[in-house]
Amino acid sequence: MKEYLDFAAKAYYEGNPIISDEEFDALAEQNNYLSIGTKHAGGVSHAFPMYSLQKVYDGENPPFTEGISTTKLDGAAVSLVYINGVFSLGLTRGDGVRGQPITNNLKELNIPATIETKEPIVQVTGEVVAPATVKNARNYAAGALSLKDPEEFKTRYLQFVAYGVYPYKEFTYFQDMYYLLEQGFLTVLDIPKDYYPTDGKVFRVSNNAEFEKLGYTAHHPRGAYALKKQKEGVITKLEQVIWNVGRSGVVSPIAILTPIDIEGAVVSRATLHNMKYIRALGLEEGCMVKVIRSGDIIPRITERVYQ
Repeated sequence: MKEYLDFAAKAYYEGNPIISDEEFDALAEQNNYLSIGTKHAGGVSHAFPMYSLQKVYDGENPPFTEGISTTKLDGAAVSLVYINGVFSLGLTRGDGVRGQPITNNLKELNIPATIETKEPIVQVTGEVVAPATVKNARNYAAGALSLKDPEEFKTRYLQFVAYGVYPYKEFTYFQDMYYLLEQGFLTVLDIPKDYYPTDGKVFRVSNNAEFEKLGYTAHHPRGAYALKKQKEGVITKLEQVIWNVGRSGVVSPIAILTPIDIEGAVVSRATLHNMKYIRALGLEEGCMVKVIRSGDIIPRITERVYQ
């Protein structure tokens, strides 16, 4: 399982997740997996850490309800560093502390070459996104960032949408976004509705001083969270459970399903992780189950359906 989680963590930090954040966290906790980040060989430090957001799903109690909300874009997070007002470095999110340099590619996007600032170093954060009409838009965007040829990168239908600036320029988040808009950025407050793929809403404390006063965990700020919808799932039959031996010798159960169509993909198998997972859901051969594509990629059984 450690080998699988190492692989999943590496895929995530390279911009091509194979399981959702929630599934990874659950497996990490079940298996006492402590290596929660992938350090990029040759990576470069962000000027300011790029934290992830706490995930809250419909029906759960959010940490707070007052504040502002913005669209949560489903793209590839990056940071832009301006030194004395000049765009000098672009990085992938990486592990939130270090990322891979992609400056030349980012220079081909809708990113201002210079900004007005008195700060010696300014970091602008945001998402590189493709239109929602592009198939697998998130992976399309993330994959493009790793292209070595800027000319090839130019052929991709991509935009940069800003959602953060550090150090803060004004007292409130809205004022900061207006500052970025004045500098020539497209911001998360100004994007066309439904044009880019989204993944829920982001709720944030508006006042920047109050936001910082709430502090941070090791992974996310306490002054913001992502509100996401639970996927409904498609019902099918669990035909059989087989056991697969991985390269490390770990034996893992696999569900064989009556084939179903989920979001345009035919699904006939799903991972079951371990016996604890099977018992927790009360699964047995012949029962009906709900299946989703976790992270829009990996089939996963979410519950048993009693009929």
